[in-house]
Amino acid sequence: MTDTENQEKEEVLEETEEAQPEHQEELENAASELDEIEGSDELEAEKDRYLRLLADYENFRRRTEKEKLALFGDATAKSIELLLPVIDNFERAIDAPCSDEEYHKGMSMILEQLRGLLEKQGVTAVIPLGEAFNPNIHQAIKREEATEEFPENTVCEVFQKGYMLGERLIRPAMVAVAN
Repeated sequence: MTDTENQEKEEVLEETEEAQPEHQEELENAASELDEIEGSDELEAEKDRYLRLLADYENFRRRTEKEKLALFGDATAKSIELLLPVIDNFERAIDAPCSDEEYHKGMSMILEQLRGLLEKQGVTAVIPLGEAFNPNIHQAIKREEATEEFPENTVCEVFQKGYMLGERLIRPAMVAVAN
């Protein structure tokens, strides 16, 4: 083989090295089998084409796996987003005065079950009272005068909790900000 052919082969092998370990051995075996065959420039071109095809396949497989995971994340976030108003209503119901203690206890148990479900999915509540205002995760709907307790640009009241799924914002917290 000439230096140019060796360099091209090394470039193709570098592209295939990104393949997952389970397919890496298969790619290396195919490359060494092709090395053992002596032949013309046409055979070298076929070897090159074959190795590039294998690398393209691995890249396609990894890309589709990423897309599938992103689609799953989108579906999970949308499902949780649809569930949040139900949780808000349960919280309001528990905060409302109730003369039937057993009814109140049952509502609290249902709410805890829903919160547990969200926790298992990796959802966390954003309750930023006293924190610095962050427009990426908070939605300011009111301004208040700054006080000693709540200095300027601090969240001084939370009207509705926000929620995050891992690092992804599902719903921003609706807050009042001190000015």
